[in-house]
Amino acid sequence: MRAFRLVGAGDARLGDVPEPSPGPGQVRLAVSAAGVCHSDLHVIHEGVGAAWAMPFTLGHEICGTVAEAGDGVSGLEPGTQVVVHAPLGCGECARCRAGVTNYCDRRRELPAAGIGLGVDGGMAESIVVDAGAVVPAPGIDPCLAATLTDAGLTSYHALTSARGLEKGALIVVIGVGGLGHLALQMAQELFDARVVAVDTRPEALGLAETLGADAVVRDGREAAAAVHRLSGGWGADAVLDFAGVPATTAFGTGLLRTAGELVLVGSGGGSFEVTKAGTLPQGLRISVPFWGSRTELEEVVALAARGALRTEATAAPLDEAAEAMERLHRGEIVGRCVLVP
Repeated sequence: MRAFRLVGAGDARLGDVPEPSPGPGQVRLAVSAAGVCHSDLHVIHEGVGAAWAMPFTLGHEICGTVAEAGDGVSGLEPGTQVVVHAPLGCGECARCRAGVTNYCDRRRELPAAGIGLGVDGGMAESIVVDAGAVVPAPGIDPCLAATLTDAGLTSYHALTSARGLEKGALIVVIGVGGLGHLALQMAQELFDARVVAVDTRPEALGLAETLGADAVVRDGREAAAAVHRLSGGWGADAVLDFAGVPATTAFGTGLLRTAGELVLVGSGGGSFEVTKAGTLPQGLRISVPFWGSRTELEEVVALAARGALRTEATAAPLDEAAEAMERLHRGEIVGRCVLVP
């Protein structure tokens, strides 16, 4: 079968590999769609993948149909559409036993971060995964379903783990990309939130307007003005930074009200100094969330199933995986890119 694999540092390519067979407790999925993520770019181009044994197939956002079940698997009939909860854990610590493998206590010791991040992932025609990692997702468009497993799940976890958010909250979403445009919709759906969307790309700002953002702005100065107007001068309840670049971390905390929360999701290398005496709002809470739990993925799938989410997705054939990565790297894709075998 065809698979897009990281074969060496900075070297990802399409190749042929044997089709896998499921062992006990596993299922083989015929992949319907696999999302392309900025994390994949970090793995390929920034040396992240060098920490893991290569080669391996990329792709941690996966939707597929059950093609074959191994011994001991029940309740997953052939043809069932599912998505994959990809974070890996040790399986033994309290968090793993609770299904929160994204916060496994032994995460730093694991040989891989997740399916497609150190072990074979979904940018292929087939994949074998543990049956416990799949979540049924019937009736959802595969391109949307695939994006739910990271872009959706990470956004949902970032929002629901922010403390103190109530109905009508004022939330700033920085970066209206694959994660940000889903976070915007979730903020509206879960909290009936007023949303200020920040992005430098005109097409991303147009998407935010289409999705009903209360204000659409290009930089920190415009964001501060919009937050002041919408909050009556108090500040935003939460800032979700999906870029995390120096330019956004420089102004994110300045948008918050007293006891507001900064949720730093993006891995763009930005930073800021945390000091007790200074310009940070009193009671500031900072979180650096990572992915989400399997239970949260079920909740995200339920949101999509009732029509509460839409995704701006660019579909490309698996054969064009390398070109899709380059387009994402150049910032030419708004929303999410999805590979279809």
